[in-house]
Amino acid sequence: MKIFPARGRLALAILTFVAASTAFAKDPRPNFLVIVADDLGFSDVGAFGGEIDTPNLDALAYSGLRLTGFHSAPTCSPTRSMLMSGSDNHLAGLGSMAELLAPNQKGHPGFEGYLRPDIAALPERLHAAGYTTLMSGKWHLGTTPETDPSRRGFDYSFALLQGGHNHFGLGLSTDPTKGGYTYRRNGTTLDALPADFYSSDAFTDELLHFFHESAGDGKPFFAYLAFTAPHWPMQAPAADIAKYRGRYDAGFDELRNARLRRQGELGLLDPAVVAHTPVLKNGGWRDLSPEQRAEQARLMEIYAAMVDRLDRNVGRVVDYLKRTNQFDNTLILFTSDNGAEGVDLRAGTIPRMRQLVDAADNRLDNLGSATSYLGYGPGWAQAATAPSWLYKAYTTEGGTRVPAFVEYAGLKRQHAISNTFGTVADVLPTLIELAGAPPPTTAFEGRTVQAVRGTSWVPYLVGNAERVHPPTEAVGWELFGARAVRTGDWKAVHLFDGDWQLFDIARDPGETRDLSATEPKRLGRLVQEWDHYAKDVGVILPSEAPYRP
Repeated sequence: MKIFPARGRLALAILTFVAASTAFAKDPRPNFLVIVADDLGFSDVGAFGGEIDTPNLDALAYSGLRLTGFHSAPTCSPTRSMLMSGSDNHLAGLGSMAELLAPNQKGHPGFEGYLRPDIAALPERLHAAGYTTLMSGKWHLGTTPETDPSRRGFDYSFALLQGGHNHFGLGLSTDPTKGGYTYRRNGTTLDALPADFYSSDAFTDELLHFFHESAGDGKPFFAYLAFTAPHWPMQAPAADIAKYRGRYDAGFDELRNARLRRQGELGLLDPAVVAHTPVLKNGGWRDLSPEQRAEQARLMEIYAAMVDRLDRNVGRVVDYLKRTNQFDNTLILFTSDNGAEGVDLRAGTIPRMRQLVDAADNRLDNLGSATSYLGYGPGWAQAATAPSWLYKAYTTEGGTRVPAFVEYAGLKRQHAISNTFGTVADVLPTLIELAGAPPPTTAFEGRTVQAVRGTSWVPYLVGNAERVHPPTEAVGWELFGARAVRTGDWKAVHLFDGDWQLFDIARDPGETRDLSATEPKRLGRLVQEWDHYAKDVGVILPSEAPYRP
C-alpha cells in the first residue's frame, strides 16, 4: 500500500487546498479532533508548567479550558479502551495489557487484550451519527484484521498496531505475531515505510492526507491523532535534540523545583501544596556519577525534542483547520494516555525491553538516533508528575492524573482552569451529546452492546453544572494489582502488596499524608466501594506481578 512521503503530501495539499476549502461540511454540528500524546508528563507542556517549547499546544490550552483534574488509566491500552468504549477498561477487554497478562487472567472475559466486539466504539457511534471518522497513530487495541480500526468504525485509518515502536521506522514487520512493528492503512498491512519516516511527522502527514481525501463529503469529522511521542525509546531528529543541548545539565531535582514554581505562577497549583517526595532507587542527581549525569541530561534533551516536534505537528493540523475555515467549528481535546513513564529499561523489569536495550548502540554520542534504545527513567518522570506521587503504571495521582484541555469556541468555559474530576471514559458520552446523537443505549445497529458508564461533560462545559461527577459517585481503578477508588475528594490507594492508604485529594493532591489511621471509617467505606467496583467490572487480581516499575 502506497504511503505518500511528506514532500509529496505537501504538494498535494497545495494543489487541492483551493478546491477543498470551498467544499467542506455544511452540517452545523461541531467537528471533533482528539489528540493523545503517549506517556506525556503533567507539566511537560508550557501551559502546564514546562520549559519545553510548545507554542501550539500552549495557544490552544490558554484559549480553552485546562483540565487539572482529568484522569486516565495507569497505562496506555487500558486508557485507549476507556476512550473508545466510554467504559471501564476491565469491561472493554483491557483489564490488563495484552503483553502483561498474569497466568490467572488469561482466557477470562475482560482480559482479551483487544477492544471487545460487544463495545460500540466511539468512531462507530459517530459514524452512525453521520460523521466522517479518521485516525492516525497508535492503536494498541488489537492486532488481528477483526480488531483493526478499519473494522471498528474508522472510515480512514493509518495505525501502528503495537504499543510502541522505533520512531524512525526500523523493525517493520508484516506479521504482528512475530515481533517488530506493524502498520496498516485502511486495513491493509504495509510492507514499506517512507525513507524519511519519523513517527510524529508521519502520523500527522497521514491525517492531513485523510482530511484531503474526505474533503467535500458534506459531513462533520471525528479525527483521532494518537502520537507515540514521547514514549520510549527516546529518539528524535538530531537538529531538534541540538536545540536543547545543555538545557538539563542541572538535573531532574532542579527541573522538578522549577516546574513546581511555574505551576504556582500559572495558577495550576496552590504554592502551599506539599509535593510528594520522589521515589528514586539510585538516589537524586547528586548521587549520580559524571557519566550518569551526562547520559541522563542527554536523554532529557531527546525527550524535550520529541515533545517539541509533537507540538509542531499539532501546529500543522491547526494551521490546516484555520486555512480551511474549520477551526472555529472544531472541538479539540488534548490529553496524555497516562502519567510520565518512570521505568528504568536497563533494570530488566520487562525482559523483551532489556533485550532491545542490550542490542542497541547507546553510546552517548549516538543517543536519540534510530539505533539507540533507552528511556529517561524515574528522575525526570517525577519532575514531570510533581506534585503527584509516582508515575505510569501506578494508581496514584502521578500515574493517572494527566495534562488535558478542551478548546472550542462554542463552550462557555474557556480561557480558564478547571480542577473538576473527570476520566477518559467521559469522552465518548460528551462527544456523542455534542454531536446531537441520541444518548448511547445497549442496542446499536442490530446488536447488543455494553452500556456506557462515563458521564457527559456537556452540562459542565456550557455552564449549567458545577461539576461532572456527583460527590457520592465512586470511581475505581486497578492495574497489575495496584488499586484505587475515589469518592468526591477522598481517595484510597493500595499499591501491590502494601496496605490501603487514604488521602484528601483536595487538600493534599500530592498524596503525602495518609489519613487511614485517623479516618478508619471513611477508609472502610471506600474499600467497600472498591470491592463493589471490582465485582461489578470483573477485576481479577494478578496471581503474580507482571509489571512493577
